[in-house]
Amino acid sequence: MDLKDEVQRVRFWIKQIGNFWLRLVWHSVHLLVRFWYLGVGVANVIESYLISSGLLKRYRSIDVGKLRYLAIVIESDDACRISKVIQLLQWLQAIGVKHLCLYDTEGVLKKSKESILAKLKNATLFEEADERDSLLDQKHMTLEFASISDGKEAVAKGGNVLFMKYLKMANSGAEQKEQIFTEANMTEALRAAGFGGPEPDLLLVYGPARCHLGFPAWRIRYTEIVHMGPLKSVRYGSLVKAIYKFTTVQQKYGKFLFRVWQSGKNMWTSDPLKKTKTRVDDFLLMIWQLWNVY
Repeated sequence: MDLKDEVQRVRFWIKQIGNFWLRLVWHSVHLLVRFWYLGVGVANVIESYLISSGLLKRYRSIDVGKLRYLAIVIESDDACRISKVIQLLQWLQAIGVKHLCLYDTEGVLKKSKESILAKLKNATLFEEADERDSLLDQKHMTLEFASISDGKEAVAKGGNVLFMKYLKMANSGAEQKEQIFTEANMTEALRAAGFGGPEPDLLLVYGPARCHLGFPAWRIRYTEIVHMGPLKSVRYGSLVKAIYKFTTVQQKYGKFLFRVWQSGKNMWTSDPLKKTKTRVDDFLLMIWQLWNVY
């Protein structure tokens, strides 16, 4: 019995010591991660200050012409901070952004669009700008206000347009092939229903969630999405940095990857007498191309 008690006691202490070290490792890793994010946050604040002060030369001139349409997605709780939203829009005006869409899930911004427009100089609604002179693009900032209800309504009306189209074709009595709905069909139907808005080049997300919060998916097929953090901590420097980084990136829309894939395919299906050195060179070239893409 004494031997059994001693064995159980040893096992108990081994378990306690193991649990202690596991907890110590866990808390140490957690502490290191927290310090890492703290350091990154401090570095971002310092960089933002330097950008705002104009001390970093590369951020002084931005080719805003590449940013044809900007979307701002704001979490609904943050969207209630109208003063912060107006400050953000004023910064965008100063940078030179002309066309943008403001989106929040519950439509808080849409309800406050009159007060927002009143605080901005030379700003008008996107739907009104379409009917005016084309020179308006250079003189005014056009604003589009959207919410999740717009997406649901768009899908319903677009589906109804397709349904009526094919119902009319079926009633005509002509022989019909099996109908397959494609992306192009849906895009055409959405435009016919009045929901074919521009596709944003860049989408900035303000809020805790790292997602587009229900922004119409058919409008962000090639959109660059950047999470900016909570709206309450918005900084001019971080905004300039996000837009600058976008303007320096060249979008390939999948064509470049296709060329790389085709190159690799040709490499392995070519003449079997091809020298090994050439195959290795081609393979390294393909890897280098992929590295540049990502």
